[in-house]
Amino acid sequence: MTNAIQQHISLKTYNTFGIEVFCKDFIKINNENQLPALFKERQFSNKFFVLGGGSNVLFTENYDGLIIQMGNRGITHFIEGNFIYITAKAGEVWNDFVWYCVERGFGGVENMALIPGSVGASPIQNIGAYGTELMDVFYSCQAFDTTTGEFTTFHNKDCKFTYRDSIFKSKYKGRFVITSVTYKLHLHHKINTSYGAIHMELQKRGISSPTIKDIAEVVSHIRVEKLPDPSTIGNAGSFFKNPIIPMKTFNELQKKYPDIIFYSVDEYYVKLAAGWLIETCGWKGKIDGNVAVWKNQALVITNLGNASGSEIYSTSSKIMNDVYKKFGIMLEREVNVL
Repeated sequence: MTNAIQQHISLKTYNTFGIEVFCKDFIKINNENQLPALFKERQFSNKFFVLGGGSNVLFTENYDGLIIQMGNRGITHFIEGNFIYITAKAGEVWNDFVWYCVERGFGGVENMALIPGSVGASPIQNIGAYGTELMDVFYSCQAFDTTTGEFTTFHNKDCKFTYRDSIFKSKYKGRFVITSVTYKLHLHHKINTSYGAIHMELQKRGISSPTIKDIAEVVSHIRVEKLPDPSTIGNAGSFFKNPIIPMKTFNELQKKYPDIIFYSVDEYYVKLAAGWLIETCGWKGKIDGNVAVWKNQALVITNLGNASGSEIYSTSSKIMNDVYKKFGIMLEREVNVL
């Protein structure tokens, strides 16, 4: 056998919730050329799951299959005309990639600084923060098709990106292993300070003409203030998606709750702040057994140390029920539940 598959491995250090579960088989991929060998060995014929940084997954039980962790590294770039094309291997830490760009003055991803996870996972759920989404900078990705054993390339339009979603989460869920991603950044990038929190922090620092680095530092600061560090408090960042609702529904809600927090999507739809909905239901800072909702951001569910995945799932269900009862809105989990 060409690949070192290990048996009965603990996944506690491979998921940011710090859930103690075991997988039947485990392999770390340091080179994408290991994937065709796995295909020849018929490893993809059985149950498998591709794990990135483990920052968007909730294990509710032991995994009776093969866990594939992408560990391939490397970043390269070239400039053509007004654009910079940067290719990063799937195993690169997302924030390392962001700082690779920032340090070279390449703008476009600085608003997504400190998002946990890996480069390979970034297109799957179209990650985003503070007014920027991956789809804005995504050019293409290379992916291995586990049904044919071939490598293929997906371009931006192929991925069917929508809010926190892509073809890899829907039609092709579980079929492709993303091995590298290429981003297209503009040489003359326009800095985005549209989010109030960024604007306020820049004012506090006395910065009126921010650089790309200023934005990355400010966003990192805001995230550290609002979100717990997974290395000390188990969490997966935002647990729920911000719900998008029709304008008519929003107008009715706003009459009842004038201080409801929202963002315009277009003339027909509005995005609500899920954190505000959860906080208004009294969940912010609330402890539920071994689980707690983070005191600074109600979107974040934390493991107080000994929670099982099913306990965390149960708490999330209680939150969803309370929000539905109060607002008539069913929240959707952002994390991948296994």
